[in-house]
Amino acid sequence: MINPKFKEIEENFLLDATIEELQKKMESKEVSAKELVLIYLDRIARIDRSGPTLNSVIEVNPDAIHIADVLDLERANGKTRGPLHGIPVLLKDNIDTKDKLHTSAGSLALAEHYANEDAFLVKKLREAGAIILGKTNMSEWAYFMSTENMPSGYSSRGGQVLNPYGPGKFDIGGSSSGSGAAIAANLASVAIGTETSGSILSPSSQNSLVGIKPTVGLISRHGIIPISHTQDTAGPMARHVKDAVYVLVAMMGEDENDVVTKRNTLYAEAILKALDSPSLEGKRIGVAREPFFNQLSDEKKVILNHAIATLKNGGAEVIDEVVIPSAQENWTIEVLVHEFKTNLNAYLQGVSSQQPVHNLTDVIRFNQEDAERRLKYGQSLLTKSDRTSGTLTEADYLDALLFDHYHSTENGIDAALLKDDLDIIVFPNNLGAAIPAKAGYPSITVPAGYTEEGEPVGITFTGKAFTENILIEVAAAFEKLENIRRNPTF
Repeated sequence: MINPKFKEIEENFLLDATIEELQKKMESKEVSAKELVLIYLDRIARIDRSGPTLNSVIEVNPDAIHIADVLDLERANGKTRGPLHGIPVLLKDNIDTKDKLHTSAGSLALAEHYANEDAFLVKKLREAGAIILGKTNMSEWAYFMSTENMPSGYSSRGGQVLNPYGPGKFDIGGSSSGSGAAIAANLASVAIGTETSGSILSPSSQNSLVGIKPTVGLISRHGIIPISHTQDTAGPMARHVKDAVYVLVAMMGEDENDVVTKRNTLYAEAILKALDSPSLEGKRIGVAREPFFNQLSDEKKVILNHAIATLKNGGAEVIDEVVIPSAQENWTIEVLVHEFKTNLNAYLQGVSSQQPVHNLTDVIRFNQEDAERRLKYGQSLLTKSDRTSGTLTEADYLDALLFDHYHSTENGIDAALLKDDLDIIVFPNNLGAAIPAKAGYPSITVPAGYTEEGEPVGITFTGKAFTENILIEVAAAFEKLENIRRNPTF
């Protein structure tokens, strides 16, 4: 690092600092927003683009330094916008920004695509004073491209994202892979991921992060390259529960362009109140073991069992061996296969006429024109989706939609919660994520430990729609008791 002050900041407090601590440092003039941006850019150069070459950041915002300057001037004039004022944030590369950053979903088909407007969540982040530092690499088309051994974290535009806890050794988790690796490696304060089924929870667990997958409707989906209008949502990925919550509430709001946001019954005040004195006392927590814990190694079972003991010792009433009636149903991705074409075609109608793709058929054709670069792992899911009508009238789709809804809610999460009068259900890592995803229900994952080799393990809490306040209180209380997270070493 060239600047000795930056080196001192990095070594003395940056790597473990919370957003609140960074705000105090900026208020006391120990660091500025501009200096934070410059330090993170230096770390991206040293850690992401050389050294282990994590490939987590796909593009840097050329205006980030100037935006930070303006926010520092606002602070100097006595104006601060809240907890995110001057905080650098990274966005997954399927989230629209009206600036000099591209939005490509990791695909070369959209490598030159500039969005016409900010996604609603981006507008909210900017209003809150966050600095959009850049875009993160991701599993191409949010991991809805191929079933042909495509690894998590690979995109034709950005290459392969690696896990900072074990580059080339541990799975990175998908599809918000770059967001996970970047925040684990301290390349920004927080990042935004998106999830259709496990794509926030998986990379958060694999990178020892807190990841919040909100209820569908808590955060607007407008301006996000889509897969499924039934399951898609964005959410924060951070090193601390409170940091993730600050970002979550900043992105909330009713959006005229996304009708599902009108069903939100949860206010920011209720979510923030959950952080005041988080406690496990009186919480009834069920552990969904079958079949999820069977998929863990013995070592990971020990780690999760220790985490469950922590919940019990912290005052929670733990009900073990909770049964989700539908856990072993014959789940499919039929809903996603049909909805992807409809939603992507609608999104692509809004891209510039100069772009090479304007519907899913165009994307498939574009990829075939240079298969060596664009189709390293094929595009079987794209072609399967394109064979649907795009009208959502097929019986296969409607049957699958009804199946998923019933078995994820009434015969799924709801049934398990009701039977044992539970507040929340515990899953290991992101295993079981598909059930609340299909229900549109919220989940939060928190670091639970590490294997002997150093692979991160997470514990995930799930509840009914718009119960984020309960999940966050439990997650914050658990984090306080365990405080187990450690940074990767380089």
